[in-house]
Amino acid sequence: MPLAAFEIHGLSEKFLSEFPVFSAIADDFLGFIGDDPLIIHNAGFDLGFLNAELKLIDRDSLKSNQIVDTVSIARQMYPGAPASLDALCRRFEIDNSARQNHGALLDAELLAEVYLELRGGREPGLVLGHDVKTAASGQPETLQPTKMIVRAARPHTATADELSAHKAFIESLSAPLWENGK
Repeated sequence: MPLAAFEIHGLSEKFLSEFPVFSAIADDFLGFIGDDPLIIHNAGFDLGFLNAELKLIDRDSLKSNQIVDTVSIARQMYPGAPASLDALCRRFEIDNSARQNHGALLDAELLAEVYLELRGGREPGLVLGHDVKTAASGQPETLQPTKMIVRAARPHTATADELSAHKAFIESLSAPLWENGK
């Protein structure tokens, strides 16, 4: 493993030797992704490697219409601004403090959050985890159901007075549009 590459991702040759080579898992990988779109940060870089590996085992390259490149989206939305994953995390106030190296799982989790922001942002108040509040005793607070206000059903038909007032109004109109054909 070249030292420069190791410093980026922190994966040693010894560590990697414990895993199968791409050709051994290619069918599982291709079955997993199917025809679904792949959201990739800096897709040109990653696709170069993926497609080179696919070519070595006589498989078709991944289709470009299957790829969503978040770098391209970010550069369109914020021309001239940095578009690295770290820069986008800072822009969208996404905590990436656990990111010491480029790691597939953490980077994918961060990219999912960045992608949501690039597509219009998270729904305010929508939390995909849960934050348990702690009472002064140190124990989790018990959530209390919100009391529902029940209101009497509103009538949906006009009253006799409303019908009479409507009829009088209609009769007061001179040459209404619906009578132009008469």
